[in-house]
Amino acid sequence: MAEEPQPEAAPAAVAATTEVAVAEKAPVEAEKEKKVEEETPAVEAEAKEEKKDEAAAAAAAGGDEAGAIEGTGSFKEESNLVADLPDPEKKALDEFKQLIAAALAACEFNLPPPPPPPKAKVEAAVEETKAEETKAEEEPKAEEPAKEEEPKAEVAAAAAAPPEAGTEEPKAEASSEEAKTEEPKAEAAADEPAKEESKAEAAPAEEAKPAEPEPEEKTVVVTEEEAATKTVEAIEETVVPAAAAPAAAATEEAAAPEPEVQAAAAPEPVLIWGVPLVGDDERTDTVLLKFLRAREFKVKEAMAMLRSAVLWRKRFGIESLLDADLALPELDSVVFYRGADREGHPVCYNVYGEFQDKDLYEKAFGDEEKRERFLKWRIQLLERGILSQLDFSPSGICSMVQVTDLKNSPPMLGKHRAVTRQAVALLQDNYPEFIAKKVFINVPWWYLAANKMMSPFLTQRTKSKFIFASPAKSAETLFRYIAPEQVPVQFGGLFKEDDPEFTTSDAVTELTIKPSSKETVEIPVTENSTIGWELRVLGWEVSYGAEFTPDAEGGYTVIVQKTRKVPANEEPIMKGSFKVGEPGKIVLTINNPASKKKKLLYRSKVKSTSESV
Repeated sequence: MAEEPQPEAAPAAVAATTEVAVAEKAPVEAEKEKKVEEETPAVEAEAKEEKKDEAAAAAAAGGDEAGAIEGTGSFKEESNLVADLPDPEKKALDEFKQLIAAALAACEFNLPPPPPPPKAKVEAAVEETKAEETKAEEEPKAEEPAKEEEPKAEVAAAAAAPPEAGTEEPKAEASSEEAKTEEPKAEAAADEPAKEESKAEAAPAEEAKPAEPEPEEKTVVVTEEEAATKTVEAIEETVVPAAAAPAAAATEEAAAPEPEVQAAAAPEPVLIWGVPLVGDDERTDTVLLKFLRAREFKVKEAMAMLRSAVLWRKRFGIESLLDADLALPELDSVVFYRGADREGHPVCYNVYGEFQDKDLYEKAFGDEEKRERFLKWRIQLLERGILSQLDFSPSGICSMVQVTDLKNSPPMLGKHRAVTRQAVALLQDNYPEFIAKKVFINVPWWYLAANKMMSPFLTQRTKSKFIFASPAKSAETLFRYIAPEQVPVQFGGLFKEDDPEFTTSDAVTELTIKPSSKETVEIPVTENSTIGWELRVLGWEVSYGAEFTPDAEGGYTVIVQKTRKVPANEEPIMKGSFKVGEPGKIVLTINNPASKKKKLLYRSKVKSTSESV
């Protein structure tokens, strides 16, 4: 998971399922490698099932299986100086800049504002309001006959008593009054169809204008009885405003976002990794060339990739993520930056064997929330590395070397798989051309076999960036690209944290000890000084001793370290020091009785006596 869009496995695809966290892949070979990545699980399953056959094939193709090294690592970075570009690439860069300027003017790099209700939604809301109004109208209409009957019954009862009178009338008068009340009832019955008709006319009017209550509706129902009129009016007053409210709200909602849209339309300055996309900044060309090279100078595809990357960074919250405390110090030993290669590229190490610790594995991938945090941590580490380690000036170092240790990596299938694939996709799509080389070490034989199978699907540019080394060749392979003083002790080098005696500025000398032979190293020393040295033989199983021989004739040789056999499980580095009072030399003797050659690393430092006190 370190600094570049690189997929999970060996040749950009196989590693995907083998590496636990994120073995990134250069996004240069985008679409072809995406296809490879999708085929990865099937390939790996097949590699496992036909393990023996693959082993034989790998041995036949690579010679000694234990020491096989795959991949040429022949990739050479192109110049970022515009003057050095071929004419077609210059033309593509100019066209790319024009597209970016047009996109900035059109605010294509701005995140859209919070989406206002789309037109379809507003229309749907209006239709829904109409439906509600219609339904609300139908309900009171259905209830009105029953409600009107009640007032009629009351009228009939009231007719038994003389209006404005508190005493009872004679029964004869009552019967005559009943006869009279029958006439109003007949009239009311005759009036009802007219009422229904007027309501039917009012309904279409309401549908045409759902947000505007019709003033006539309050007087649509007219009866002689005050009670009946009040009841109908009360129902309509409740229905009409309630129905009008949603329509008004929908209209306001549709109108409200307009100022927001206008505010969002203002162009924003766009920077990526602290570099502006337009202007006179010399670093701009370097960044734009990354996207162009990732898409083989196809300008429209590069533009689509850049736009997508900028919008993703805003959605993902890269700026705020840089300062976030994700509380994962335990992962410092899983992915870390250390030193530089022989060309000055920073080196990022991915050590997935650390996840053998079950507690650490659970803390990183135990549940969805933890996996999401791990992904943020990985992106944060990459972003910080880019800002602190890389220089986007045309002549600067703007890419890095990835070293992925596959020793004791977790199984291909596990809780980490989903987040690994997600991280690979993000790195591939949003971090183009950030990998100068990708070195896989301690690679198992079946991985090399799978790499051979997948190799035909990869572009030459991708294949030229990847190097695969078996356990027996891992340290030696690293030293081809990274000086031993820069390589951590755990990977075969001499770099140690907080070493009080030696630093990365103290160069290491490499020697090869032939089989069944002896190698001597002479370190000259001056009078009144202290000499210090350290050495390492990869795999040891040799004899080692040190002595001081004075320059003066007749001087006595002083044994500094008695010769002894050093087993393979010995401390990786031997240290020694000697205080001398006369000029002479320290002689280190290493005897290799084995039938295989050995790699010897050593360095020394002379201090004056005053310095050593």
